Amino acid sequence: MSRIRSSRARLVTTAAAVALAALSLTACQDGTGVVDEGASTDSTGTTSPDKNAPASKESDSGSSDNGSSDNGSSDTGSSSGDAKQGSNASKPAAQAPAGDAPASSGKTVTCEGSNTKTVAAPLTRPVNHMLLTVTNTGSNTCFLYTYPAVAFGEAQSVPPVIEESQPQAVVTLEPGQSGYAAVALSATDGSGSNGTTEKSLAISFWDRSGSESVGSVATPALPAKGVYIDDSLKVTYWQQSMDDAISW
Repeated sequence: MSRIRSSRARLVTTAAAVALAALSLTACQDGTGVVDEGASTDSTGTTSPDKNAPASKESDSGSSDNGSSDNGSSDTGSSSGDAKQGSNASKPAAQAPAGDAPASSGKTVTCEGSNTKTVAAPLTRPVNHMLLTVTNTGSNTCFLYTYPAVAFGEAQSVPPVIEESQPQAVVTLEPGQSGYAAVALSATDGSGSNGTTEKSLAISFWDRSGSESVGSVATPALPAKGVYIDDSLKVTYWQQSMDDAISW
């Protein structure tokens, strides 16, 4: 009988020990234990990140690059700006390429009817005079050689030039600039002969030698009533300024 009791006691002790061990194992699996098994891994053997771990330095760096720095500008923007400044400094021609220079640089032509605009305007002072204004409408600098070859109406010849009016240099017109010449239409004292009123005017332009006309003829408009001319008709040389033209 005592032997049976001893056996029962041992069974109870053994069962208690097994139960205690099971409870310990369950606690470890629930996460309430203190057993350190190391970092967990997924099925491929890659270590799973800890959700409670702080952000890595790499992500912090990325946030800093894309955010604002202490001076209010982003690192990326600053680097980009420095790169642009360096590019501009090393390539100043990008802002002002040589191809953008005016066509007039290094090339000159003769002024004539197709690259200029001519205006004829009668003057009150000097009396019986007309001012011719030629403006360069082209893209190249042009030269106004010698004097205007004017022809009123059906005239077959050009009037003489006032030799004393010859300038020291050839008149040079850059695009947009104007040159001038005066036409003495008739004698102020009435000494002229063969007076007539003309309503049309044609102006030819001389070459460098002054012996041949070049280019197109200009045909500026005259007043509706026309202009009176006589045999004393004369012209000045082309002048760089209007004051020089009307001083003769």
